[in-house]
Amino acid sequence: MTSDAVISVQAARKTYGSHRALDGVSFKLAPGEMTALIGPSGSGKSTLLRAMTGLVVLDSGGGEVTAFGRTVQAGGKVSDQIRDVRARIGMIFQQFNLVGRLTLFSNTALGMLGRIGFLPGLLGLWPRDEKTAVMSALARVGVAEYAGQRAHTLSGGQQQRGAIARALVQKAQVILADEPVASLDPVAARKVMDLLCEVNAKDGISVLVSLHQVDYAMRYCQRVVALKAGKIAYDGPSSGLDHDKLVEIYGPEIEEVFWEGAPK
Repeated sequence: MTSDAVISVQAARKTYGSHRALDGVSFKLAPGEMTALIGPSGSGKSTLLRAMTGLVVLDSGGGEVTAFGRTVQAGGKVSDQIRDVRARIGMIFQQFNLVGRLTLFSNTALGMLGRIGFLPGLLGLWPRDEKTAVMSALARVGVAEYAGQRAHTLSGGQQQRGAIARALVQKAQVILADEPVASLDPVAARKVMDLLCEVNAKDGISVLVSLHQVDYAMRYCQRVVALKAGKIAYDGPSSGLDHDKLVEIYGPEIEEVFWEGAPK
């Protein structure tokens, strides 16, 4: 971790009723990192990712989040700078978060709204150069031939690749991916993970990806952060996650979160 972190979370706390989803979590994502976020269901992974963009507001006095040197939220309030910060962060969700009735092209082009404005985007008045950029992004992720199809007609893997293309069109400097392969078959999942690795390596985009499949975290990411009961249980190289450490994090059911076999 470096002092010039692109995103920094300090002592984050979030409570839902009597459940403490985040319990004093501190975390930094460095420029150009490809980091996995793992942990049992309910450990706080999604809450942490959403807190980084202000989609989840932390408890009053429950910590601070900054991104690119700007405040995202502090003291239980979202900053008035949040729109500018969000324009630099691409979010990818488990359920794709595409508008089903819109074409894949239109969904991808929505990544430009921060630059061209809402009304032109609503009317589909995309500048020529931006149209070219959309098609280039779709070609890069391998779904350009489906640009004219409505999103709901596409497979999950095709939609998720469209979501990555949208982040590229957005010119995001960070991608936060919340269980992006949980709904996909293994072949489609590997394609999505390969793409995330490619944009990280070739574009220098920092990637933080929440994963249920621990073997994917260890294969694709050099750094792994594990949450357990709202606290960080591990933060270090993926090579340090041996079987005993994983049992400590997940319990004896660790084999259930591996698609291709747990380490011994």
